[in-house]
Amino acid sequence: MICRGKKLEFGDSTHIMGVLNITPDSFSDGGVYLNLDNAITHAKNMVAVGATIIDIGGESSRPGAEPVSESIELDRVLPIIKALASEQLDVLISIDTTKSVVAKQAIESGAHIINDITALRGDNAMARIAADTEAGVILMHMQGTPRTMQFNPKYVDVVQEVKNAFENWIDNASQNGIDPDRIIIDPGIGFGKTIDQNLEILKKLEEFKRLNKPILIGTSRKSFIGSLLDLPVTDRVEGTLATVCWAIAHGADIVRVHDVKETVRAARMTDVLHR
Repeated sequence: MICRGKKLEFGDSTHIMGVLNITPDSFSDGGVYLNLDNAITHAKNMVAVGATIIDIGGESSRPGAEPVSESIELDRVLPIIKALASEQLDVLISIDTTKSVVAKQAIESGAHIINDITALRGDNAMARIAADTEAGVILMHMQGTPRTMQFNPKYVDVVQEVKNAFENWIDNASQNGIDPDRIIIDPGIGFGKTIDQNLEILKKLEEFKRLNKPILIGTSRKSFIGSLLDLPVTDRVEGTLATVCWAIAHGADIVRVHDVKETVRAARMTDVLHR
């Protein structure tokens, strides 16, 4: 896969996407990296220990989160994207946004991938921006919006319904001029799913391989881990690693995490056993 001239290869090893939230209210690290120097240092540290993608977001998507304006989001993410791009690090930069204006300016500033939790449905111009810029695209499944998604999410068959949605969204992306070879899918663990629905997706993750797209899984420190282990968000590393290893063994190509060093080690060992 070529994203804005940068190659992202799949098959031999799992890609580790490091989370960099430039927000005051993200569920795990809100407010920690609002300072530019802190954000740059953290990004460099994640790359140094093995992250191959840095996912930068300026708007929280935690359950119940309120949206922010384009200007606020741009003010948060553009300085860090420009700074990292100027460093010419061996890493791809992903912009985690639902807004086409933010995606466009982020790509112009050095980003390579658009990570859209609405799967290009939240902004009518997003597909065109993705097509015109030749950025990689991550389509994520979410029932509802961050504000409403955990209000009693319902499915008859969660795996089949998520698969069907991806089939439609992949077709729509292709019709809008996005190269199918630049599309990644993310089943959206924790986004409009109950604990049992999250587990069902993970248990049947191999079903999504039939879509012939790289699979991204984001379980890092999420509430279903905390609920199952009765642990606060700061103590969910081991639970996260268990889900990461399981996901890799069942088809995940990218894992999106906060704890990069620990995940890199677990992923490399799982790659040896699985790949």
